[in-house]
Amino acid sequence: MANAAEQMARNLNFGTFAKAKDLQARILFTLGILVLYRLGTYIPLPGLDPSQYAAVFESQAGGILGSMNLFAGGAVERMGIFALNVMPYITASIIVQMMTTASPTLEKLKKEGEAGRKQLNQYTRYLTLVFALVQSFAIAGGLAAVRLEGISSWFFILTGVVTLTGGTMMLMWMGEQITARGIGNGISLIIFAGIVAELPRAIYNLVAQARTTSVDIGFVLAIAFMVIALIVFIVFIERSQRRLIIHYPKRQQSQGFAQGQRSFLPLKINTAGVIPPIFASALLMLPLTAVGFLGAGAAADPNAASGILGWLAANFSPGSWTYIITYALLVVFFAFFYTSIMFNPTETADNLRKYGGFIPGIRPGSNTAAYIDYVLTRLTTIGTAYLVFICILPELLRRYFPQIPFYIGGTSLLIVVSVTMDTVTQIQSHLIAHQYEGMIKKSKLGGKRK
Repeated sequence: MANAAEQMARNLNFGTFAKAKDLQARILFTLGILVLYRLGTYIPLPGLDPSQYAAVFESQAGGILGSMNLFAGGAVERMGIFALNVMPYITASIIVQMMTTASPTLEKLKKEGEAGRKQLNQYTRYLTLVFALVQSFAIAGGLAAVRLEGISSWFFILTGVVTLTGGTMMLMWMGEQITARGIGNGISLIIFAGIVAELPRAIYNLVAQARTTSVDIGFVLAIAFMVIALIVFIVFIERSQRRLIIHYPKRQQSQGFAQGQRSFLPLKINTAGVIPPIFASALLMLPLTAVGFLGAGAAADPNAASGILGWLAANFSPGSWTYIITYALLVVFFAFFYTSIMFNPTETADNLRKYGGFIPGIRPGSNTAAYIDYVLTRLTTIGTAYLVFICILPELLRRYFPQIPFYIGGTSLLIVVSVTMDTVTQIQSHLIAHQYEGMIKKSKLGGKRK
Protein backbone atom coordinates (compact mmCIF):
# COMPACT_ATOMS: atom_id res chain seq x y z
CA MET A 1 0.00 0.00 0.00
CA ALA A 2 1.37 3.44 -0.91
CA ASN A 3 2.31 5.75 1.94
CA ALA A 4 1.17 9.37 2.31
CA ALA A 5 4.22 10.78 0.49
CA GLU A 6 3.73 8.45 -2.48
CA GLN A 7 0.03 9.31 -2.70
CA MET A 8 0.85 13.01 -2.59
CA ALA A 9 3.50 12.57 -5.29
CA ARG A 10 0.89 11.05 -7.59
CA ASN A 11 -1.32 14.12 -7.13
CA LEU A 12 1.38 16.56 -8.30
CA ASN A 13 0.42 18.57 -11.36
CA PHE A 14 1.31 21.76 -13.22
CA GLY A 15 -0.95 23.73 -10.88
CA THR A 16 1.20 22.72 -7.93
CA PHE A 17 4.33 23.66 -9.87
CA ALA A 18 2.87 27.08 -10.76
CA LYS A 19 2.41 27.87 -7.06
CA ALA A 20 5.94 26.78 -6.06
CA LYS A 21 7.72 30.10 -6.70
CA ASP A 22 10.88 29.05 -4.85
CA LEU A 23 11.23 25.95 -7.02
CA GLN A 24 10.73 28.01 -10.18
CA ALA A 25 13.48 30.38 -9.06
CA ARG A 26 15.82 27.45 -8.41
CA ILE A 27 15.17 25.94 -11.85
CA LEU A 28 15.69 29.29 -13.61
CA PHE A 29 18.93 29.82 -11.68
CA THR A 30 20.18 26.36 -12.70
CA LEU A 31 19.29 26.94 -16.35
CA GLY A 32 21.00 30.33 -16.29
CA ILE A 33 24.24 28.82 -14.96
CA LEU A 34 24.16 26.05 -17.58
CA VAL A 35 23.62 28.61 -20.37
CA LEU A 36 26.69 30.53 -19.16
CA TYR A 37 28.64 27.27 -19.17
CA ARG A 38 27.62 26.54 -22.76
CA LEU A 39 28.63 30.05 -23.83
CA GLY A 40 32.04 29.55 -22.22
CA THR A 41 32.72 26.47 -24.34
CA TYR A 42 32.66 28.71 -27.45
CA ILE A 43 35.21 31.25 -26.17
CA PRO A 44 38.57 30.09 -27.65
CA LEU A 45 41.94 29.92 -25.94
CA PRO A 46 43.89 33.15 -26.61
CA GLY A 47 46.65 32.90 -29.21
CA LEU A 48 45.64 29.52 -30.67
CA ASP A 49 45.66 28.99 -34.44
CA PRO A 50 42.19 27.48 -35.15
CA SER A 51 43.11 25.85 -38.48
CA GLN A 52 46.23 24.09 -37.16
CA TYR A 53 44.46 22.95 -33.99
CA ALA A 54 41.51 21.61 -36.02
CA ALA A 55 43.94 19.31 -37.87
CA VAL A 56 45.41 18.08 -34.56
CA PHE A 57 41.97 17.42 -33.08
CA GLU A 58 40.75 15.60 -36.18
CA SER A 59 43.72 13.22 -36.01
CA GLN A 60 43.01 12.46 -32.33
CA ALA A 61 39.20 12.71 -32.25
CA GLY A 62 38.91 9.00 -31.50
CA GLY A 63 41.53 9.12 -28.74
CA ILE A 64 42.19 11.16 -25.63
CA LEU A 65 40.94 14.43 -27.16
CA GLY A 66 37.66 12.76 -28.07
CA SER A 67 37.21 11.42 -24.53
CA MET A 68 37.92 14.83 -22.99
CA ASN A 69 35.60 16.46 -25.53
CA LEU A 70 32.75 14.17 -24.42
CA PHE A 71 32.75 15.48 -20.86
CA ALA A 72 33.66 19.05 -21.89
CA GLY A 73 30.62 19.46 -24.13
CA GLY A 74 32.64 20.20 -27.27
CA ALA A 75 34.97 22.68 -25.55
CA VAL A 76 38.05 20.58 -26.39
CA GLU A 77 37.15 20.50 -30.09
CA ARG A 78 36.99 24.30 -30.03
CA MET A 79 39.65 24.54 -27.27
CA GLY A 80 37.44 26.86 -25.26
CA ILE A 81 38.21 28.32 -21.87
CA PHE A 82 36.28 25.44 -20.25
CA ALA A 83 38.27 22.73 -22.07
CA LEU A 84 39.52 21.19 -18.81
CA ASN A 85 35.93 21.05 -17.55
CA VAL A 86 35.48 19.66 -14.02
CA MET A 87 37.92 16.74 -14.40
CA PRO A 88 40.54 18.28 -12.04
CA TYR A 89 37.81 18.71 -9.43
CA ILE A 90 36.70 15.10 -9.82
CA THR A 91 40.31 13.88 -9.53
CA ALA A 92 40.78 15.98 -6.39
CA SER A 93 37.56 14.56 -4.93
CA ILE A 94 38.88 11.03 -5.50
CA ILE A 95 42.11 11.80 -3.66
CA VAL A 96 40.37 13.50 -0.72
CA GLN A 97 37.82 10.70 -0.29
CA MET A 98 40.52 8.04 -0.40
CA MET A 99 42.61 9.99 2.12
CA THR A 100 39.54 10.23 4.37
CA THR A 101 39.61 6.47 4.88
CA ALA A 102 43.40 6.40 5.39
CA SER A 103 43.99 9.50 7.54
CA PRO A 104 42.55 9.59 11.10
CA THR A 105 42.56 13.40 11.01
CA LEU A 106 40.45 13.58 7.85
CA GLU A 107 38.19 10.79 9.11
CA LYS A 108 37.59 12.81 12.27
CA LEU A 109 36.72 15.85 10.17
CA LYS A 110 34.20 13.77 8.22
CA LYS A 111 32.42 12.83 11.45
CA GLU A 112 32.18 16.45 12.66
CA GLY A 113 29.12 17.14 10.52
CA GLU A 114 28.66 20.32 8.52
CA ALA A 115 31.83 22.04 9.81
CA GLY A 116 33.98 19.04 8.92
CA ARG A 117 32.36 18.75 5.49
CA LYS A 118 33.15 22.39 4.74
CA GLN A 119 36.79 21.87 5.70
CA LEU A 120 37.07 18.80 3.46
CA ASN A 121 35.51 20.78 0.61
CA GLN A 122 38.14 23.45 1.13
CA TYR A 123 40.92 20.85 0.85
CA THR A 124 39.27 19.58 -2.35
CA ARG A 125 39.32 23.11 -3.81
CA TYR A 126 43.02 23.55 -3.06
CA LEU A 127 43.84 20.20 -4.63
CA THR A 128 41.66 21.07 -7.63
CA LEU A 129 43.78 24.18 -8.19
CA VAL A 130 46.96 22.07 -8.15
CA PHE A 131 45.61 19.53 -10.65
CA ALA A 132 44.23 22.29 -12.88
CA LEU A 133 47.61 24.05 -12.96
CA VAL A 134 49.46 20.84 -13.86
CA GLN A 135 47.00 19.75 -16.57
CA SER A 136 46.65 23.22 -18.08
CA PHE A 137 50.43 23.55 -18.24
CA ALA A 138 50.62 20.19 -20.03
CA ILE A 139 47.92 21.19 -22.52
CA ALA A 140 49.34 24.67 -23.13
CA GLY A 141 52.81 23.23 -23.62
CA GLY A 142 51.51 20.70 -26.12
CA LEU A 143 49.57 23.36 -28.03
CA ALA A 144 52.45 25.82 -28.20
CA ALA A 145 53.37 24.35 -31.60
CA VAL A 146 50.01 25.42 -33.07
CA ARG A 147 49.95 28.98 -31.72
CA LEU A 148 49.54 32.05 -33.93
CA GLU A 149 52.61 33.59 -35.49
CA GLY A 150 54.13 36.49 -33.61
CA ILE A 151 53.25 35.12 -30.14
CA SER A 152 56.13 33.87 -28.04
CA SER A 153 55.97 30.34 -26.65
CA TRP A 154 56.29 31.31 -22.99
CA PHE A 155 53.56 33.98 -23.27
CA PHE A 156 51.18 31.50 -24.94
CA ILE A 157 51.84 28.91 -22.23
CA LEU A 158 51.35 31.49 -19.47
CA THR A 159 48.06 32.77 -20.84
CA GLY A 160 46.94 29.20 -21.54
CA VAL A 161 47.60 28.10 -17.96
CA VAL A 162 45.81 31.12 -16.50
CA THR A 163 42.82 30.76 -18.86
CA LEU A 164 42.29 27.00 -18.50
CA THR A 165 42.85 27.00 -14.73
CA GLY A 166 40.51 29.94 -14.31
CA GLY A 167 37.89 28.15 -16.41
CA THR A 168 38.06 25.05 -14.22
CA MET A 169 37.80 27.05 -11.00
CA MET A 170 34.87 28.99 -12.46
CA LEU A 171 33.08 25.73 -13.33
CA MET A 172 33.72 24.39 -9.85
CA TRP A 173 32.15 27.53 -8.39
CA MET A 174 29.21 27.25 -10.81
CA GLY A 175 28.63 23.65 -9.75
CA GLU A 176 28.65 24.59 -6.08
CA GLN A 177 26.20 27.43 -6.72
CA ILE A 178 23.81 25.08 -8.54
CA THR A 179 23.94 22.61 -5.64
CA ALA A 180 23.34 25.34 -3.04
CA ARG A 181 20.91 27.68 -4.80
CA GLY A 182 19.61 25.66 -7.75
CA ILE A 183 18.21 22.18 -8.25
CA GLY A 184 20.19 18.93 -8.53
CA ASN A 185 23.90 18.19 -8.15
CA GLY A 186 25.85 20.98 -9.82
CA ILE A 187 28.92 19.05 -10.98
CA SER A 188 26.81 16.21 -12.39
CA LEU A 189 24.53 18.68 -14.20
CA ILE A 190 27.52 20.38 -15.84
CA ILE A 191 28.73 17.03 -17.20
CA PHE A 192 25.14 16.20 -18.16
CA ALA A 193 24.77 19.47 -20.10
CA GLY A 194 27.99 18.81 -22.01
CA ILE A 195 26.93 15.32 -23.07
CA VAL A 196 23.39 16.34 -24.04
CA ALA A 197 24.73 19.25 -26.10
CA GLU A 198 26.87 16.86 -28.18
CA LEU A 199 24.32 14.05 -28.66
CA PRO A 200 22.22 15.73 -31.40
CA ARG A 201 25.29 16.28 -33.56
CA ALA A 202 26.37 12.67 -33.05
CA ILE A 203 22.95 11.42 -34.13
CA TYR A 204 22.96 13.74 -37.14
CA ASN A 205 26.42 12.55 -38.21
CA LEU A 206 25.34 8.91 -37.97
CA VAL A 207 22.21 9.54 -40.03
CA ALA A 208 24.23 11.56 -42.57
CA GLN A 209 26.63 8.64 -42.96
CA ALA A 210 23.67 6.34 -43.58
CA ARG A 211 22.31 8.68 -46.27
CA THR A 212 25.68 8.70 -48.07
CA THR A 213 25.61 4.84 -48.06
CA SER A 214 28.77 4.61 -45.95
CA VAL A 215 26.65 3.08 -43.16
CA ASP A 216 23.79 0.65 -43.71
CA ILE A 217 20.35 1.95 -42.62
CA GLY A 218 19.73 -1.33 -40.82
CA PHE A 219 22.85 -0.70 -38.77
CA VAL A 220 21.53 2.75 -37.77
CA LEU A 221 18.19 1.23 -36.70
CA ALA A 222 20.07 -1.40 -34.67
CA ILE A 223 22.00 1.36 -32.90
CA ALA A 224 18.74 3.23 -32.17
CA PHE A 225 17.17 0.06 -30.75
CA MET A 226 20.27 -0.56 -28.62
CA VAL A 227 20.10 2.98 -27.19
CA ILE A 228 16.42 2.59 -26.28
CA ALA A 229 17.07 -0.81 -24.71
CA LEU A 230 19.99 0.61 -22.69
CA ILE A 231 17.82 3.48 -21.41
CA VAL A 232 15.12 1.04 -20.26
CA PHE A 233 17.75 -1.20 -18.65
CA ILE A 234 19.42 1.72 -16.85
CA VAL A 235 16.11 3.03 -15.49
CA PHE A 236 15.14 -0.46 -14.29
CA ILE A 237 18.42 -1.03 -12.43
CA GLU A 238 18.64 2.50 -10.99
CA ARG A 239 15.14 2.21 -9.53
CA SER A 240 15.62 -1.34 -8.24
CA GLN A 241 16.24 -1.82 -4.54
CA ARG A 242 16.24 -4.48 -1.84
CA ARG A 243 14.02 -3.58 1.12
CA LEU A 244 15.05 -4.98 4.49
CA ILE A 245 12.05 -5.17 6.82
CA ILE A 246 12.55 -3.29 10.10
CA HIS A 247 10.32 -3.80 13.17
CA TYR A 248 9.98 -1.31 16.02
CA PRO A 249 8.57 -2.62 19.33
CA LYS A 250 5.54 -1.28 21.21
CA ARG A 251 6.21 1.88 23.22
CA GLN A 252 4.58 2.90 26.48
CA GLN A 253 2.70 6.19 26.38
CA SER A 254 0.55 8.12 28.83
CA GLN A 255 -2.63 6.44 27.56
CA GLY A 256 -1.22 2.92 27.30
CA PHE A 257 0.98 1.16 24.75
CA ALA A 258 1.45 2.40 21.22
CA GLN A 259 1.29 -0.25 18.53
CA GLY A 260 4.61 -1.42 17.12
CA GLN A 261 5.63 -0.07 13.73
CA ARG A 262 6.93 -1.80 10.64
CA SER A 263 9.24 -0.06 8.20
CA PHE A 264 11.96 -1.02 5.74
CA LEU A 265 15.57 -0.14 4.96
CA PRO A 266 15.98 0.46 1.17
CA LEU A 267 19.27 -0.73 -0.36
CA LYS A 268 19.84 0.22 -3.99
CA ILE A 269 21.48 -2.20 -6.40
CA ASN A 270 23.73 0.58 -7.66
CA THR A 271 24.48 2.57 -4.53
CA ALA A 272 27.48 4.36 -6.08
CA GLY A 273 25.45 5.79 -8.99
CA VAL A 274 27.43 7.48 -11.78
CA ILE A 275 30.47 8.17 -9.60
CA PRO A 276 32.54 5.06 -10.58
CA PRO A 277 32.56 5.67 -14.37
CA ILE A 278 33.22 9.39 -13.88
CA PHE A 279 36.09 8.74 -11.47
CA ALA A 280 37.53 6.01 -13.70
CA SER A 281 37.40 8.27 -16.77
CA ALA A 282 39.09 11.09 -14.88
CA LEU A 283 41.97 8.87 -13.74
CA LEU A 284 42.46 7.33 -17.18
CA MET A 285 42.99 10.81 -18.61
CA LEU A 286 46.03 11.36 -16.38
CA PRO A 287 48.51 9.07 -18.26
CA LEU A 288 47.90 10.82 -21.59
CA THR A 289 48.05 14.18 -19.85
CA ALA A 290 51.49 13.10 -18.67
CA VAL A 291 52.34 12.24 -22.28
CA GLY A 292 51.44 15.76 -23.28
CA PHE A 293 53.48 17.14 -20.39
CA LEU A 294 56.62 15.13 -21.21
CA GLY A 295 56.42 15.29 -24.97
CA ALA A 296 53.85 17.05 -27.10
CA GLY A 297 54.89 15.00 -30.11
CA ALA A 298 53.83 11.75 -28.45
CA ALA A 299 50.41 13.11 -27.67
CA ALA A 300 49.85 14.38 -31.19
CA ASP A 301 51.32 11.39 -33.04
CA PRO A 302 51.58 8.15 -31.01
CA ASN A 303 53.35 6.35 -33.89
CA ALA A 304 56.20 8.85 -33.82
CA ALA A 305 56.81 8.40 -30.08
CA SER A 306 59.25 6.00 -28.52
CA GLY A 307 59.85 4.51 -25.09
CA ILE A 308 57.43 5.06 -22.23
CA LEU A 309 55.72 7.97 -24.00
CA GLY A 310 54.89 5.87 -27.05
CA TRP A 311 53.69 2.97 -24.90
CA LEU A 312 51.38 5.23 -22.87
CA ALA A 313 50.00 6.97 -25.95
CA ALA A 314 49.41 3.69 -27.80
CA ASN A 315 48.08 1.49 -24.97
CA PHE A 316 45.99 3.98 -23.00
CA SER A 317 44.13 5.43 -25.96
CA PRO A 318 40.35 4.78 -25.86
CA GLY A 319 39.50 1.58 -27.71
CA SER A 320 42.72 -0.28 -26.87
CA TRP A 321 42.54 -3.46 -24.78
CA THR A 322 44.78 -1.97 -22.08
CA TYR A 323 42.42 0.97 -21.78
CA ILE A 324 39.31 -1.25 -21.71
CA ILE A 325 40.66 -3.63 -19.05
CA THR A 326 42.01 -0.80 -16.88
CA TYR A 327 38.71 1.05 -17.21
CA ALA A 328 36.74 -2.02 -16.09
CA LEU A 329 39.03 -2.60 -13.09
CA LEU A 330 38.77 1.05 -12.01
CA VAL A 331 34.96 0.93 -12.27
CA VAL A 332 34.91 -2.18 -10.06
CA PHE A 333 37.23 -0.58 -7.51
CA PHE A 334 35.35 2.71 -7.27
CA ALA A 335 31.96 0.97 -7.14
CA PHE A 336 32.93 -0.94 -3.99
CA PHE A 337 35.00 1.91 -2.57
CA TYR A 338 32.34 4.57 -2.96
CA THR A 339 29.62 2.25 -1.65
CA SER A 340 31.69 1.67 1.51
CA ILE A 341 31.91 5.44 1.97
CA MET A 342 28.24 6.14 1.30
CA PHE A 343 26.81 3.34 3.45
CA ASN A 344 28.25 2.10 6.76
CA PRO A 345 26.52 -1.12 7.97
CA THR A 346 27.92 -0.80 11.50
CA GLU A 347 26.64 2.75 11.90
CA THR A 348 23.24 1.77 10.50
CA ALA A 349 22.98 -1.18 12.90
CA ASP A 350 23.89 1.06 15.85
CA ASN A 351 21.19 3.57 14.87
CA LEU A 352 18.60 0.80 14.61
CA ARG A 353 19.51 -0.52 18.05
CA LYS A 354 19.44 3.00 19.50
CA TYR A 355 15.80 3.47 18.43
CA GLY A 356 14.76 -0.10 19.22
CA GLY A 357 14.50 -1.30 15.62
CA PHE A 358 15.52 -4.78 14.54
CA ILE A 359 15.47 -7.05 11.50
CA PRO A 360 13.23 -10.09 12.11
CA GLY A 361 15.33 -13.16 12.85
CA ILE A 362 18.58 -11.15 13.28
CA ARG A 363 19.94 -10.13 16.68
CA PRO A 364 20.61 -6.39 17.11
CA GLY A 365 24.18 -5.10 17.12
CA SER A 366 27.05 -6.85 15.38
CA ASN A 367 24.84 -9.59 13.89
CA THR A 368 22.63 -6.95 12.23
CA ALA A 369 25.70 -5.12 10.89
CA ALA A 370 27.09 -8.36 9.47
CA TYR A 371 23.77 -9.21 7.82
CA ILE A 372 23.40 -5.74 6.27
CA ASP A 373 27.00 -5.92 5.04
CA TYR A 374 26.33 -9.37 3.53
CA VAL A 375 23.25 -8.14 1.65
CA LEU A 376 24.97 -4.92 0.58
CA THR A 377 28.00 -6.80 -0.76
CA ARG A 378 25.81 -9.05 -2.91
CA LEU A 379 23.86 -6.07 -4.24
CA THR A 380 27.07 -4.13 -4.96
CA THR A 381 28.43 -7.12 -6.89
CA ILE A 382 25.35 -7.11 -9.12
CA GLY A 383 25.51 -3.32 -9.45
CA THR A 384 29.21 -3.43 -10.33
CA ALA A 385 28.61 -6.00 -13.07
CA TYR A 386 25.88 -3.73 -14.44
CA LEU A 387 28.22 -0.70 -14.41
CA VAL A 388 31.04 -2.61 -16.12
CA PHE A 389 28.68 -3.80 -18.85
CA ILE A 390 27.29 -0.31 -19.43
CA CYS A 391 30.74 1.34 -19.46
CA ILE A 392 32.62 -1.25 -21.55
CA LEU A 393 29.94 -1.67 -24.22
CA PRO A 394 30.70 1.64 -26.03
CA GLU A 395 34.45 0.91 -25.90
CA LEU A 396 33.94 -2.46 -27.58
CA LEU A 397 31.65 -0.89 -30.17
CA ARG A 398 34.24 1.78 -30.87
CA ARG A 399 36.93 -0.87 -31.32
CA TYR A 400 34.97 -3.02 -33.78
CA PHE A 401 32.69 -0.39 -35.34
CA PRO A 402 34.72 2.83 -35.73
CA GLN A 403 31.91 4.53 -37.66
CA ILE A 404 29.78 4.79 -34.50
CA PRO A 405 30.07 8.09 -32.62
CA PHE A 406 31.56 6.73 -29.42
CA TYR A 407 29.59 9.02 -27.12
CA ILE A 408 26.42 7.23 -28.20
CA GLY A 409 27.06 4.55 -25.63
CA GLY A 410 26.44 3.27 -22.17
CA THR A 411 28.59 5.66 -20.14
CA SER A 412 27.03 8.82 -21.55
CA LEU A 413 23.52 7.36 -21.35
CA LEU A 414 24.16 6.25 -17.75
CA ILE A 415 25.13 9.80 -16.78
CA VAL A 416 22.25 11.41 -18.68
CA VAL A 417 19.57 9.04 -17.36
CA SER A 418 20.86 8.97 -13.76
CA VAL A 419 21.25 12.74 -13.50
CA THR A 420 17.81 13.25 -15.04
CA MET A 421 16.21 10.85 -12.55
CA ASP A 422 18.02 12.47 -9.62
CA THR A 423 17.01 15.97 -10.70
CA VAL A 424 13.37 14.97 -11.24
CA THR A 425 13.35 13.35 -7.79
CA GLN A 426 14.63 16.57 -6.20
CA ILE A 427 12.00 18.61 -8.05
CA GLN A 428 9.33 16.21 -6.81
CA SER A 429 10.66 16.52 -3.24
CA HIS A 430 10.42 20.33 -3.44
CA LEU A 431 6.84 20.09 -4.72
CA ILE A 432 5.86 17.70 -1.92
CA ALA A 433 7.44 20.01 0.67
CA HIS A 434 5.50 22.92 -0.86
CA GLN A 435 2.25 20.94 -0.57
CA TYR A 436 2.98 20.14 3.08
CA GLU A 437 3.57 23.83 3.79
CA GLY A 438 0.27 24.69 2.12
CA MET A 439 -1.57 22.08 4.17
CA ILE A 440 -0.06 23.38 7.42
CA LYS A 441 -1.05 26.96 6.59
CA LYS A 442 -4.62 25.93 5.74
CA SER A 443 -5.03 23.91 8.94
CA LYS A 444 -3.71 26.87 11.03
CA LEU A 445 -1.44 24.66 13.09
CA GLY A 446 0.61 27.69 14.03
CA GLY A 447 -1.91 28.72 16.69
CA LYS A 448 -4.40 31.57 16.98
CA ARG A 449 -3.19 34.82 15.48
CA LYS A 450 -3.25 37.88 17.63
